[in-house]
Amino acid sequence: MQRSNPKVDKFYHSKAWKDTSEAYMSSKYYICERCDNSATICHHKEYITIDNVDNPDITLNWDNLEALCIKCHNKEHFKKDDEYYFDEEGNIILKM
Repeated sequence: MQRSNPKVDKFYHSKAWKDTSEAYMSSKYYICERCDNSATICHHKEYITIDNVDNPDITLNWDNLEALCIKCHNKEHFKKDDEYYFDEEGNIILKM
């Protein structure tokens, strides 16, 4: 997963990311851009990696963001038969 690196994790806890994601989600009225349900996740279209985490054109650019509900976010990151999913807090959970 993309958030397995401490430097990437640190970015997701930064004030710059929190401010950017909150502003973006507010601009989309917290509506999922794929299914129109309630959005809770500000998703990066181009995934954040150790190679691009220092590039604000990728990490903080609204053109690279998408408001998603948990269901659509899980579809984005995990295939139908995958054994994992994201919970409400963004933790990766193994399906039982």
